[in-house]
Amino acid sequence: MNPLRLLLVLACSSGLLHAQAVIEGHVPLPKSRTAPVMNKRYEIVAKGGVLSTNPPLAVVYLEGSFPAPAAIPVAQMVQKDLTFVPSLLPVQVGTKVEFPNLDDTYHNIFSYSAAKRFDLGRYRPDEKPVPSQVFDVAGLVTLHCDIHEHMRALILVLATPYFVMTDTEGNFRLSGLPAGRYTLKAWIDSKTTLERPVELKGDGTLQVDFP
Repeated sequence: MNPLRLLLVLACSSGLLHAQAVIEGHVPLPKSRTAPVMNKRYEIVAKGGVLSTNPPLAVVYLEGSFPAPAAIPVAQMVQKDLTFVPSLLPVQVGTKVEFPNLDDTYHNIFSYSAAKRFDLGRYRPDEKPVPSQVFDVAGLVTLHCDIHEHMRALILVLATPYFVMTDTEGNFRLSGLPAGRYTLKAWIDSKTTLERPVELKGDGTLQVDFP
């Protein structure tokens, strides 16, 4: 037998290779709010106590029982042109988020959110090591800058490694998923999360369009 084929057969028989499913579909997004967007980028807007991105985006994720990551994931929330980039950052519980300052000025990032309270203090662009925080509780974290009042961003901390951002039309594709029964959720804003039960089998593609 061809050595490569023999390795594949052994891997499959020992359970080292697992079929992975895909979910793709659409999330209905609200219309963009007519609010000034600094630097023509996404921003976080608040209306009636509801926080969301403008223009709208959604985070689609698979909720279930998943093991903790073997190593601490690392993500970045950059400060550039007096704006957070990205304005909405989904991460898995246990992720370390770094906050590089790419502006020629001081920043002071803080959060009073229940899921993560912290204050990085004022720091320069050349600060080493880059200031960071580990986000170890699921929930929504709102970021502010103590120096620049207009700056705002969201970190959505999720108890799952399987998540993706939609595009501006609300389309998404979530791949590399294990077989099983789960709940598929779509976070749209701080008060709105849609959900659908899903059952994934083998390596097929499941179409899920939220109402």
